[in-house]
Order: sequence, then structure tokens, then C-alpha cells
Amino acid sequence: MTPTRRNKNLFEAAVSFWTLVYHSIVRRVRTQSGNASLGLLAELMQSLLMVAMFYFIFTFMGLRALAIRGDYLVFLVTGVFLFLLHNKAIGSVMTAGNNTSAIMKHAPMTTMISILSSSLAALYLQILAFGIILLVVHIFRGGLNLFDPLGLIAPFFLSWASGCAIGLLFLIIRPMAPNLVNMVALIYRRANMITSGKMMAANMMPSAMIVWFDWNPLFHTIDQARGAAFVNYLPRYTSLEYPLYFVLVALLIGLMGERWLRQNISLSWNAR
Repeated sequence: MTPTRRNKNLFEAAVSFWTLVYHSIVRRVRTQSGNASLGLLAELMQSLLMVAMFYFIFTFMGLRALAIRGDYLVFLVTGVFLFLLHNKAIGSVMTAGNNTSAIMKHAPMTTMISILSSSLAALYLQILAFGIILLVVHIFRGGLNLFDPLGLIAPFFLSWASGCAIGLLFLIIRPMAPNLVNMVALIYRRANMITSGKMMAANMMPSAMIVWFDWNPLFHTIDQARGAAFVNYLPRYTSLEYPLYFVLVALLIGLMGERWLRQNISLSWNAR
């Protein structure tokens, strides 16, 4: 029998943990499409198709008046990219393994590693896909006119973090009601097509309509991203504090629920 390796100090424990996370990310990416390159190509094509779809819809239906004055492609990209990142994070985290998964039978693997690797795998694929798209745009179009590129970092990662937090909430409820959770998650992701605000600027919406959108953390991050991207746009109805507090509260509830689930989950739940 091979003796169990024990970490001698905190540094070795951290190295072992992140090594497991790295291998779990690789496994997650390859499991989704069978090949890392194919997975990246799929994410790239999905992003391109969605940007192209909204471009033609806004152009041929005369909806460009809803966009912010300036570079129209920047308006589309700030909405579509954050929308895809948020929804991909939800899907990846909510399908991460729990204690009844086969991979959890291997001693070093834990549910926390599975959740972390799933969320980072989604972030990895989306960053690569977005980077390639922006590189192609820069080569063939001459780049995008961004007012404050560094100001886009916080909305970008808050979109991902809020998606991870919501996915974690779905993950802890899913073993008890898998069909219901799958349906609610699908409805939420479809509702994000409208409630995320990616098709219109918050400042141009009637005040009575804002209350139907401002509960969504993605609505805030997209609007704040446009405030950083456009020199003539100052968000009045959104903030970065709301998605930040939302992430902290949802993660706290999710981690507490995950700990309870880890101690009480039953194999019979998967048979439902």
C-alpha cells in the first residue's frame, strides 16, 4: 500500500491544494467538450454569434437609439461578454460535484476543490475567448475606444463572482430538488436576456422600469462597465457596492449550506 502523503507545513498544504485545483480545472475543461481546444472554440463561436446576432437585430430593427452615443460595438461587447461570463459561471458551479459524485471517492478531492475548479474553468475559457475576439477586432477594425479600460476590471470579475455565488446556491439545493432547481436556473438564465440590461442603457430607462431590473447584480455590473467604457455616460441608477454585497451574502449562505450538505447528504437523493 502507498502511504498517505502528509503536508509538513502551511506552504506545502497550499501548494498541494492549488495543484489539485489546477488538475481539476484541466479535467473540467476537457470533460465539457472532450478537448481543451474544442472547448475554447465553442466559447469563442458562442460569443461571436451572440455579438453578431444583437448587432444585426439593433441595426435592422432600428434599435440603435437605445444604445449609448459612441462606439456601438463597445456597447454590445460590454453587455454580451459580461452576460455570457455570468451565465457560464452559474452553469459551471451548479453542476460541480457533490459528496455523492464518483470523483469524491478519491481521498485528496473535496467539494470545495470541485466548486473552485469549476468556477475558475469557466473564467479561464471566457477570458481566452474574449481575448481572442478583442485581438481580432483590434487587428481588423483598429481596436475599441474605451474611456477607462482599468475600470472594466471590477465589473468583469463581479459579474463572474455573482454568477459563482448564484450557482453555489443552486448547487446546495439541487440534491434535494434537482428538477425544480434545473428549471429555476434555466428560467433565471433566460430572464437575464432582458433583466441584465445588456440591450439598453439604465439611464435611458423609465424610472418605473428600473425596479424590475435593479435586483439583478448583472444589471449593475453591465451598467458600471459601460460607465467605464464611455466617456459621455455616467451611471445614475447602479453601483458596484450592490453586486459586491450580494456576492458576499450569497457566498456566506452558500458555504454554510454546502457544509451542512456535506455532513447530511444521502446517496438516495440522487435517485430522485
